Amino acid sequence: MDVVSDAIAAVRVGRPSFDRVRARGRWGAWIPGYAGAGFHVVLAGSCWLVTESGRRAVRLEAGDAVLLPHGTGHALSAEELTYPQARQLPQLNTLLERPPQANGTVGANGTDRTGGTGTTGGAEDAELLCGKYRLERGPAHPLMRELPALLHLPTHDGEHPELRSAVELLGAELATARPGAQLAAPALIDLLLVYLVRAWTTRPEAGGWGAALADPVVAAALAAVHTNPAHPWNAETLAARAGVSRATLNRRFTALTGRPPMAYLTWWRMTRAAALLRRGTDPLETVARQVGYSSGYALSHAFTRQFGTTPGRYRTATATATNETVGANTPAHAAAKAAQPGHVHEGNE
Repeated sequence: MDVVSDAIAAVRVGRPSFDRVRARGRWGAWIPGYAGAGFHVVLAGSCWLVTESGRRAVRLEAGDAVLLPHGTGHALSAEELTYPQARQLPQLNTLLERPPQANGTVGANGTDRTGGTGTTGGAEDAELLCGKYRLERGPAHPLMRELPALLHLPTHDGEHPELRSAVELLGAELATARPGAQLAAPALIDLLLVYLVRAWTTRPEAGGWGAALADPVVAAALAAVHTNPAHPWNAETLAARAGVSRATLNRRFTALTGRPPMAYLTWWRMTRAAALLRRGTDPLETVARQVGYSSGYALSHAFTRQFGTTPGRYRTATATATNETVGANTPAHAAAKAAQPGHVHEGNE
């Protein structure tokens, strides 16, 4: 695969959970921090978002998409709030369990729930898709770690046409209950994550990894490693694939990714091995061949040096941790844990 696909696949597990939320009148809700990456898509109307970083609130308009890749706590509201004001808002899950109130409503699809808030002044109604991607706690690619706490990508100004198309498709898919919706909506939300990360890498503020993917020499070496990590690469063959000398590749690759090419290759092989151990039951010899090691012994030695534990112990420990957290209440917003695509239940003003 390519770098962006591998970076997402290394930590992404399961299907996304989500709700389509309609908010009317005076409303606002606090969404606590969580294990995973949260997202919101504004399907209609507008609202404000403020995070626990304390920075000024961001206005979201129809067509906008936001990603909170590190599970940062945040608030959504009808009007602009400061962080101290946002922390006084009730949590979204409690709102969705209350009966409707005259001064404001919040409705969600999935398991239909409605609640009122009455916490902010009157403002434009909003319809949003709110949810989360479940992320594993294993090693993350530095591209994912580099993402900002809040990634806001407007699409109404003509930027990011692919992302806008995905948002429009999602809105159309969720507008009516159609055959295949339970497969189509999660697939489109998975695509949304790819578009969000891809769009970030093209922005000037993307940092080292954005520059690495834009550099033809570094990008060629990265493509070689990610397309076939099991190949017996060495400094000469990677430099030849990139079309430059070993010294040039080493200098440019290290400057933009933070690691020399061969060190990155070793790190990525270990990251892939860790993912295979977490998610599968293949014997160690099979895993070793998939990541470029001649034997289970050779992989075990490199893996222990990287992670401080043997592959067998790592597999056992991560399986135990996964079993303990299955069903944990860590949604991108607290109502999303039971969400399924379906009709929308709205409260009354």
